[in-house]
Amino acid sequence: MPVDKVQMSRRGFLGLGVAAGVVTLTACGSGSASSSGPLVMTVWGGDADRKTYQKRIDLLVKKYPELKVKLQLIPSDSYPQKVQTMIAGGSGPDIMQVAESVNTYSSKNQLLPLDDLAEKAGLDTGKRFGPVGSIYTYEDKLYAIPDRSGAITVYYNKDLYEKKGIKAPTAEWTWDDALDAFKELTVPGKQWGYTGAEWFPQWWSLAYQNGGTIIDADGRPAVDSDEVVEALQWAGDLVYKHKVAPSKADYADMGSEVGGDQAFPMQKCATHANGFWVTAGLTDATFAWDIAPIWRGKKQAVSAFGSGLAISRTCKQRDNAFKAIDFLTSDAAQRQIIDDGEDVPASLAVQQSEAFLKPAWMKTDVNMGAFAESSDFIFRAPFIPEWNEMTAAIDAGLADFWLGKESAKKALTALQKDLESIIKSAG
Repeated sequence: MPVDKVQMSRRGFLGLGVAAGVVTLTACGSGSASSSGPLVMTVWGGDADRKTYQKRIDLLVKKYPELKVKLQLIPSDSYPQKVQTMIAGGSGPDIMQVAESVNTYSSKNQLLPLDDLAEKAGLDTGKRFGPVGSIYTYEDKLYAIPDRSGAITVYYNKDLYEKKGIKAPTAEWTWDDALDAFKELTVPGKQWGYTGAEWFPQWWSLAYQNGGTIIDADGRPAVDSDEVVEALQWAGDLVYKHKVAPSKADYADMGSEVGGDQAFPMQKCATHANGFWVTAGLTDATFAWDIAPIWRGKKQAVSAFGSGLAISRTCKQRDNAFKAIDFLTSDAAQRQIIDDGEDVPASLAVQQSEAFLKPAWMKTDVNMGAFAESSDFIFRAPFIPEWNEMTAAIDAGLADFWLGKESAKKALTALQKDLESIIKSAG
């Protein structure tokens, strides 16, 4: 994922953000978490995230004046270690933001199962969030309620597409349709049809579209399957065989900090598939652009980015904590997420609302409905307890492949053994 690795730090694959330091805000009262003190809620993010979370907490407190909440922002690089240390010391947060590391916590008995609390509150996660409603589960128990969830969508340069007479991308495009368009849109050495699929959420989407999986239903690695090999090779061929996506050297020629998120607004690439944050760099674009759902393979499947809200085992106000989570993930509070342009709310109703489809801050008319459409085919990511070890092995194991030095088959055969070792030793 080197080309757009910076975006992993900004949003993450259903997780991890960036903060410059630790900031503590109090929304009514102060003190440590106890049966009478404020609920402590830990999240990661920057100043914009801080402001949006605080606005949502203010709405919560306005509706439930008896609830007191203290918001803590923790740097993303130290977030997992910090909250685990807090929990181990008996002073864990009451409410905590989680993402791909959710089962690192749940497997260590650090999170409270939420099934009973959700049933008691009448919260139907499937109805409120669609397929994403069950994404934060472990061993058939629910450990977090979705809060933010935006699928990878396709950003495309309408001017360049129209100039070539190419119709807009749709969810019914096949891999062949996409490749044909990329070839038409490529001007050797000057302009590329697509930014590429090197970041794992991008090529994982292709793998799942092709009927593959990273971890199978029995919890075993499955990256050496024919389906995954074919998908990864297709992604690599975009760069080295068809030359419709930039290589590392091509990106370097554009500038030392340029990746796909920067190359697209520079009009170096006509098509870019990534998360909601891409819109932030396009609000002042001088060219016409739009958004579409990602194309399909044998079936429709796409990665998503976001996070959920969980309750730590050390929480002494479990009913109040869930009451807060239920409200923060409700339509009323979720709307603030898009009003501030922070992210995609997990609530399907908000994604389908006028507030999301035509946000006040958007300066041009784009198809924001692509996010809600994409929510129907978000695949369930393998949030195994060994997530960090797994993704580190994937980065290392595919480094030569993304340099064009070896085939997908060779790289994934070796990676399969590495992942088997990681998951076997962890088990």
